Amino acid sequence: MTTRLRSAVARLLADSRLSVLVAVAVGWLFVVGGRFLLPAVLPQVKTTFSVGNAGAGLAVSVVWATYALMQAPGGVLIDRVGERLLLAGSLALTGAAVLVVAFAPTYPVFLVGCGVFGLTTGLYGPARGTTISRSFPRNDGAAIGATLAAGSLGSAILPFLAGSLVGRVGWRLLLGVLVVPFVVVAAFAWRAVPVRSVGSDSSTGSLLANVFAAVRTPAVARAVAAVTLLLFAFQGLTAFLPTYLVEVKGFDQSTATGLFALLFLAGAGSQLLAGTLADRIGERWVLTATAAVAVVSAAAIPFVDGVLVAAVVVSAVGTRLAMAPVSNAYVIDVLPPGVQGSAWGVLRTGFFLVSAGGSTFVGAFADRGLFDEAFFVLAALAGVAAVLYVGLPTRATAKRQGQASITRE
Repeated sequence: MTTRLRSAVARLLADSRLSVLVAVAVGWLFVVGGRFLLPAVLPQVKTTFSVGNAGAGLAVSVVWATYALMQAPGGVLIDRVGERLLLAGSLALTGAAVLVVAFAPTYPVFLVGCGVFGLTTGLYGPARGTTISRSFPRNDGAAIGATLAAGSLGSAILPFLAGSLVGRVGWRLLLGVLVVPFVVVAAFAWRAVPVRSVGSDSSTGSLLANVFAAVRTPAVARAVAAVTLLLFAFQGLTAFLPTYLVEVKGFDQSTATGLFALLFLAGAGSQLLAGTLADRIGERWVLTATAAVAVVSAAAIPFVDGVLVAAVVVSAVGTRLAMAPVSNAYVIDVLPPGVQGSAWGVLRTGFFLVSAGGSTFVGAFADRGLFDEAFFVLAALAGVAAVLYVGLPTRATAKRQGQASITRE
């Protein structure tokens, strides 16, 4: 496995389009890192605005829900204006959004800021995927894995720093300073990502008909249903994991955020390995195994006792991030080229909008003293995803289904 991983990394480093990969990956590092920084400072946010777990969970859900709502428009814009403008524009606008979140005077304004952050980062996700898929067609799994691994590193580093520094500098400053890297990386993306010829002669009605025909194909529907369940479970789990470790398991906040960082470090390694492995042996069993580990790890959280056991369980939780590069590469590749961006955006809106409810779901359980039971439900959802992945068809079969659906329309 190590040899394969090194070989894949070497191929990516030798590619002439490396600057594209670096720009997109670094941008994703701050997008995802900024998103997961919020759960790390939820105890302070709750104190500042005098809200409970349900209120804190609602803020995280707002970020994910607005992020989801922007996926379909963002996907359509890929096929109309291209990825370069979307990627750079998303990063620049997010720099402004973090200032709204950081300096919100009241809880309602804070929620509005969370919504703006979700909307601006929502433009990034669809364009990130299609840029990498088109730039690295022979190694799309490895390239997407590297990009998502960068996001996982951001999810480890930024929350860890936040948990370590929040007591000294406050959560507002920690969020506010993110404006600097967002603006800098926006300029880098504008220079690195090439301009692509875009535009379509088809009518909007014809485009939408082809998009919905593509997303209804059995292979795409099965893959998206599974990823939706895993994302819902992951969103609910990660939104409250630091809070759970502090309030229920008795860890101090720096230890809890350190474990939270470990989750994403394990996820980064898993994403790199899974993307490379799927490029060689196919997606079905990589995804099935990932979902199976997600079942066991979520169910094990209530039984955590001590830092060492917690580190093992949390690392296992992180491996479910391996699902993303494999699933993304599979779905993007099997979508018909003419509607790839639009269809991918519509799908992302669907699964992110549903999964956004995960944090509110767990927060509501937690306020009723049912934190542990919530994790058992999340484990069951991951089990359903594993069953769905067992029947996932090959890319060749899925492509034939997708093209046939467009032809019939």
